[in-house]
Amino acid sequence: MDSTRRNLLSTLAAVPVISQTVPGANDRIRYGLIAAGGRGRYVSKIFSKLGAECVAVCDAYEPNIELAKKDSPEAKGYVDYRALLDRKDIDAVLIASPDHWHCRMLLDSIAAGKDAYSEKPLSKSLQESKLMIDGVRKSKKVVQIGMQRRSAEAVIKAKQLVDDGVLGRVTLVKPQWNWNISKPLNNSPLPGKLHWDRFLGSAPKRDLEPMRFRYWRYFWDYAGGNMTDQGTHLMDVVQWFTKQGPPKSAICHGYVAKMTGAEHPDVFSAVFEYPDMMVTWTLDYANSYQNGWSITFMGDKATMILDDAGYQVYAEPWKRTNEPIYQEKAAVPVESHVQNFFDCIKSRKDPNCTVEIAAAAVAGPHLANQALLKGRKVSFNEV
Repeated sequence: MDSTRRNLLSTLAAVPVISQTVPGANDRIRYGLIAAGGRGRYVSKIFSKLGAECVAVCDAYEPNIELAKKDSPEAKGYVDYRALLDRKDIDAVLIASPDHWHCRMLLDSIAAGKDAYSEKPLSKSLQESKLMIDGVRKSKKVVQIGMQRRSAEAVIKAKQLVDDGVLGRVTLVKPQWNWNISKPLNNSPLPGKLHWDRFLGSAPKRDLEPMRFRYWRYFWDYAGGNMTDQGTHLMDVVQWFTKQGPPKSAICHGYVAKMTGAEHPDVFSAVFEYPDMMVTWTLDYANSYQNGWSITFMGDKATMILDDAGYQVYAEPWKRTNEPIYQEKAAVPVESHVQNFFDCIKSRKDPNCTVEIAAAAVAGPHLANQALLKGRKVSFNEV
């Protein structure tokens, strides 16, 4: 095993139980929303629905602050997240920023004494992942990463079937995500005030291009594209079910099919090397066949198809007339993942998706992006 992968696996192995004084069981959690875009506002509504109180909202784009305040009219607005963190009456933060801010905002939040729920992917690089793990463990704060499949009952039941040996030896796993949503990026002027320099942060300085703010996920300066954004969800399930750490190597090919203006591909396929299995991760945002996400686990005894509607298991040998030997229809709610975070704020136990889990999940996609950029197979000992 190469030294880089060994060091990452060693870092991921240390997961102590947290112990710290916290609000009582009947105390209402007061939180601040850092980055109030569409995802941030959506998860914030779930926070409020489950009994937490939003007392502060921060965003570099002022219209986002106003939209968030419609749901939490008593919350105070900020354009500098550090001013939000200075407040002593805030127990926790919800971080839903672009990827290039995840590391800095999480480390600053725990340094300010806040527990944190941070959207995925964990990091923008393997190096950031290690910094985040080290920082969280030194702080002893509760940090949940927003990979909600870890708290989904149907997904947990499906994993138990794999643990019980129903699939036999798993040799190939095929995560995929198909949506026909690609179109040219909108670069028209933004309504309302954007604090562009605050959005850029540590990213390279550039003149404002509205599409870089609207679609930050598709630019290398700010994110890892859908390779890391959607890939961190699916690769986590792959590794969780098969009890694997990060892959040894990756190759990847992709291109921009219809999302004109984007730097990241909207069609790609990556292949990951593991000690005794292979994984293909494919995305097509220009086609809706088998719409949405799915993961196919192919074993020598049975095949499992897991998707947003639940799971089905088909015994070998497969025939078109086969009926599932196991199946369950169930969604993947965010609510249970947020509730787990709230429970852990009070118990001080580790949540369902720790920084170690999230780092392992995004490691392969980070590697695949390097393979895409280099145009060849990339191993961990190169990054």
